[in-house]
Amino acid sequence: MSSRYAEDFPKVIEVVVEIPRGSRNKYEFDEHTGVFRLDRVLSSAVFYNFDYGFIEGTRAGDGDHTDALLIIDEPTFTGCHVWARPIGGLEMRDEKGFDFKVLCIALGDPHQQHIERLDQVRPHRLVEIENFFQTYKMLENKSVEVLGWRNAEQAIEILGGDRETWLAERAAEGARAAARSLGRGV
Repeated sequence: MSSRYAEDFPKVIEVVVEIPRGSRNKYEFDEHTGVFRLDRVLSSAVFYNFDYGFIEGTRAGDGDHTDALLIIDEPTFTGCHVWARPIGGLEMRDEKGFDFKVLCIALGDPHQQHIERLDQVRPHRLVEIENFFQTYKMLENKSVEVLGWRNAEQAIEILGGDRETWLAERAAEGARAAARSLGRGV
C-alpha cells in the first residue's frame, strides 16, 4: 500500500472496487492472475445498491480479502482504489461460514464526510443492504443468514486480525521463496 493514508490502517483502509453500485454482475478479483473476472450474474431481481469490493492487505477467514461495502454518492468502476473510513460492519453466515462485510464511507466523497458511525447512516439504507444480502443468493439455492450490524470498533478489530493474517501469509510466502532460492544454489 502506498499513499499518505497507508499508515492510518485500520482507521483508513484501501478498498478495491469489484462491483459498482447498480450492477447485477458479480465480479471477483483473481489474485493469481491479477485480473477481475465475471463470477456470475445475480439470479435474483436485485442489484448492488452500494459499491462492493475488498480491503487491500487483508485476509479473512474464508481465504479471500476482507469484504467492503462502500457508501459513495456516485458509482465508481471495477478496479478503482478508494481510500475509505470504516464505520461498522454487517455480520453474516453463508455456505462458507462466518462472513463480515465492513461498511465504510469514501474519503473522497464530501457528501458522506459527516458519517462516522452506523447511527448516522439513513436507517432505511441499512435495511436495504440487509435485504440485499438476505435475497441475492435465494434463487441459487444458497442460504445467507444476516446476523446484524456491528459498530466501527468491532469492524476495526476484525480488520486488525485480518491484517495480521495477511502479514503472516506474506511472511510465510517470503520464507518459502527464500528456501527455494537456497535450494537452487542461487
